[in-house]
Amino acid sequence: MKTPYKNIYNVLKLNRFIVSAVIIGAVLTCIVSVVLVVKLHKETVNNAFVVNTDGNVIPLKLVSQQENLEVETLAHLELFHSYFYNIDASNYEKNLKKALWLGNSSVDALYRQKKADGVYNRLLQYSLVQKVISIASKIDIQNEPYGFETTTVFEINRGSIIDTYELVTTGNLIHVDRNFPNNTHGLLITNFFENKLKRIHNEDRKK
Repeated sequence: MKTPYKNIYNVLKLNRFIVSAVIIGAVLTCIVSVVLVVKLHKETVNNAFVVNTDGNVIPLKLVSQQENLEVETLAHLELFHSYFYNIDASNYEKNLKKALWLGNSSVDALYRQKKADGVYNRLLQYSLVQKVISIASKIDIQNEPYGFETTTVFEINRGSIIDTYELVTTGNLIHVDRNFPNNTHGLLITNFFENKLKRIHNEDRKK
């Protein structure tokens, strides 16, 4: 003899099966989604995208990102030292203004100290020309902030007399937002310090 209870049991079993199937499906969907997101993240980290002149998106591998960082840090240091030390009566204000965009308050403090010491007044008074001859930097890019040491050789033309000096500066570099055209590399010099300045002779330069 059939009873209505058997139908209820069948319905409950069917409901339990459906609920279990939905739960299992949801769990599998979540797992697959997480795997896809992780895969997409890894691909995004290892690729950059640019738009060419035709409007097409082109992926660029960032495997050489470390090499690019070294190139940019060295270029940033060369640009800064050129602006800060390659000066004369006609361009020092313009060059120093550009140099101050590339460093923090430590650079500004050194600039103010030089100004107070009359360095720039002497440029105007005696029409001096300070010309950078070479800039060589060593930098540690393993961890930020990146420490650096830069050796700058420059001449001071006093008319009939030309003196040559070698200056060693140190500091750190940190990442900041790129600012076009003021700070195109997106780096900022911190803890800037003039460590050693010495006069060198032409014979020393040849060596």
